[in-house]
Amino acid sequence: MTDGARPLLGGARLILGVTGSIAAYKAVGLLRALIRDGATVDVVMTRAAAKFVTPLTFEVLSGRPVRSGLFDAHQEMKHLSLPEQADAILVAPATANFLAKAALGIADDLLSTMLLTARCPVICAPAMDGGMWSHPTVTAHVHALRGRGVTVIDPEEGPLASGRLGRGRLADEEHLLTRVRTVLMPRRDFYGQRVLLSAGPTQEAIDPVRYISNRSSGKMGYAIAEAAFQRGAEVVLVSGPTSLSPPRGVEVVPVETAEEMAKQMTARFSWSTVVVMAAAVADFRPRQPAARKLKKHGIPTAALLLEPTTDILAALSGRRTTQVLVGFAAETHDLLANAKAKLASKGLDVIIANDVTRPGAGFGSDRNAVTVLERDGRATDVPLKSKRELADDILDVARRWLTRAGPGRKRTPDRHTKL
Repeated sequence: MTDGARPLLGGARLILGVTGSIAAYKAVGLLRALIRDGATVDVVMTRAAAKFVTPLTFEVLSGRPVRSGLFDAHQEMKHLSLPEQADAILVAPATANFLAKAALGIADDLLSTMLLTARCPVICAPAMDGGMWSHPTVTAHVHALRGRGVTVIDPEEGPLASGRLGRGRLADEEHLLTRVRTVLMPRRDFYGQRVLLSAGPTQEAIDPVRYISNRSSGKMGYAIAEAAFQRGAEVVLVSGPTSLSPPRGVEVVPVETAEEMAKQMTARFSWSTVVVMAAAVADFRPRQPAARKLKKHGIPTAALLLEPTTDILAALSGRRTTQVLVGFAAETHDLLANAKAKLASKGLDVIIANDVTRPGAGFGSDRNAVTVLERDGRATDVPLKSKRELADDILDVARRWLTRAGPGRKRTPDRHTKL
C-alpha cells in the first residue's frame, strides 16, 4: 500500500503463522505491512521459529501477545478461539516440515492444530533451501493442500541462504500482501469508486420522549455498504438509528432525523461516484416538537401538525455531475407503477422496487425479493434471497451505470464540503 492510500484490509482479523525458516526475519516486515494495511494480526510461532526471531519482536509490533505452545498456560483453547475469530490464516514462511504436517493432518503444536479447526481461508507461503521445493514429497503435499482449497504461493527463484541459486525464497512482501487482499476481497471491480449510502429509519421528534419513525432495520443498506467495501470501494454510510454493528472498513455517520440525514448526504455528495439511498426517510415531521413530554389527557389530536421533510434524493439529483443514483421504493400496493413514477420524478438511474408486505421479505427480514427498474426501461425480477446476496446484485447494476456516466462533466474531488 502506498503512503496515504486507503487501508484495504481495514478491520480484517488475521493470524500470521511463522515457522522455523531463516526467512522468519522477513515475517517482521510482513507483519508491519499487514498492520499498515489496516489488519489486526495475531502472531502464532512454532518453537523452531523462535530460534530465528524472538516472540518479543512480534509482540511489540503487533501490540498483541504471541502464541506458541499448544499447552502453554492461559492459552484458553486458542487452537479453537483464534481461528474462529480470524478472517484468514497466513503462514509465512512455511517450511517443508509444516507443509507435510498440514497435508497429513498432523497436529502436534498450536499452529498445525489450528489448521484442523479453521473454517477461514488458509494461505501458505513456503520458503526452503537446497532444491527441497521440487522434491516429489513436497510437490505431493502442496498438491494435496491446494486440492483442499489452501492457497499456496510459490516461492521465488534467487540466492538462497545456503549461497545456492534456486527456487525457495519467500515470495516478495508486496506480492504476499496482494494475495491476502485477493483472498479476502476477491472482487475488486469497485476499486477507486466512492460509494455514499444511507440506511435505516429516521426519527422525527414529537416531544422529548416520542417520535415518528418506521419499521426499517437498516439491514439492506448495511449489506450494500459491506459488499461495496469488499469489492474495493471507499464507503461512507449515513445511518439512522439501528441495532446493527458497523460494517468492517466502512465510515459510519450516525444521524437521527431526516434533516440531519439530508445535511450529511449533501455534504458528501460531490465526493461520491455512486449514491445508494436505502434509508427509509420519514416523509413528515411534527411542525413544532414539544419541549416537554405531552400528557395523554388534555391534548387534542389536532395539536400534532405535520410538515413534509426534505426529499433527499430529489435534492441530490439536482446537484449531480456524474454520480450514479440508486433509490429504493418500499411499497404496499401498485409496486411497479409507484416505483416507475419515483424513478422518473427523482431523476434516478436505478430504483429497487420492494413490496414490504411480502411474507419473509422487507423490513426486518434477512431476505428480500425485489424488482430492479433502470432508467433505460430495463426491469429485472430478483427472487427471494439474502440481503447480502441482493447487495451484490444491486452493485452489479450500479457498476454497469458507472460505465455510462457522461464524459467531460466535472466531478468535484473533495471528500466533504463544509457543513
